[in-house]
Amino acid sequence: MIRNARVSAVIALSCAVAGAGLVGCEDDSKADAETAATKSAAASEKAGDQDLLTGTKKMEIGGQLVNVSCSGTPADGGPVIMLLAGGGDGLDKVAGIQKTLSEKNRVCSYDRLGEGASDKPDGPQTLKSTGKVLTAVLDRVAGDNPVVLAGHSLGGLIAARYAPDHQDRIKGLVLMDATSPTQTADLNKGIPESATGPAVELRDQTLAILHGGEPEKLTVPDGKVRSAGDIPVEVIRHGKQYLAEVPDYGPGLERAWTNGQRKWLAVSSRAKLSTAKTSTHYIYVDQPDVAVRAIERVTVQAVDGAASGR
Repeated sequence: MIRNARVSAVIALSCAVAGAGLVGCEDDSKADAETAATKSAAASEKAGDQDLLTGTKKMEIGGQLVNVSCSGTPADGGPVIMLLAGGGDGLDKVAGIQKTLSEKNRVCSYDRLGEGASDKPDGPQTLKSTGKVLTAVLDRVAGDNPVVLAGHSLGGLIAARYAPDHQDRIKGLVLMDATSPTQTADLNKGIPESATGPAVELRDQTLAILHGGEPEKLTVPDGKVRSAGDIPVEVIRHGKQYLAEVPDYGPGLERAWTNGQRKWLAVSSRAKLSTAKTSTHYIYVDQPDVAVRAIERVTVQAVDGAASGR
């Protein structure tokens, strides 16, 4: 197994693939989580007709407990920002960026089943079933407010697959180094069956996760990118060419990764691609200002779009 964060990030499923203890996957943001969200049963604040969660609470959804955190005050009728962490990461990982964003916005995050403090899935998961959990969480924390989804890695893929089927609610997307929509094909082409060396184990571990492995047991099939209309979308890719360090196959993996980010532009007629120049896979950790500005831009554009009747 390659004990190197730069190599593990190639699969964009965080450290779920390459094992615990990798750089970027240690539990280094719990202190931020304490300040971003109260670690007790959430207090409720009344805003109009909606009871809004403030803090962190386990919600029962479909007979299972899902750990949810919310902070910040929503603007009148404005979007709620939902942060989706990558595979192997929980809401504690995004606590820092949640804290910053909540100074001006209502921001929530949650642990998907199998991640963080949420229950383990009771069986295999699909994008449809994990989407149902997301819908239930949004029903509880956003109500009738529009939503901006900001996802990293696997969380970005989930957000982009979810938005086309929920255009009545999802009014903006930010995809931070999102897993490629053709990740399985990209890996099979980039690290072929004839390959030898450490890249083979990386490929096999990655494909196992994509095809329903632990911890989420989520099957992530390749597929064409579907449109979510003309919502504002920002796709941000890493700028440091760390994938090139994978022995023998690195440069090809970098090219495939960049192509995968470009493919996500088809999710909206208003999508644009940018580069976090000094960042590796964890853009919101390496360059949090880049991530925050993008999410805030999309949130403002989502409000403007709603006001203009888009």
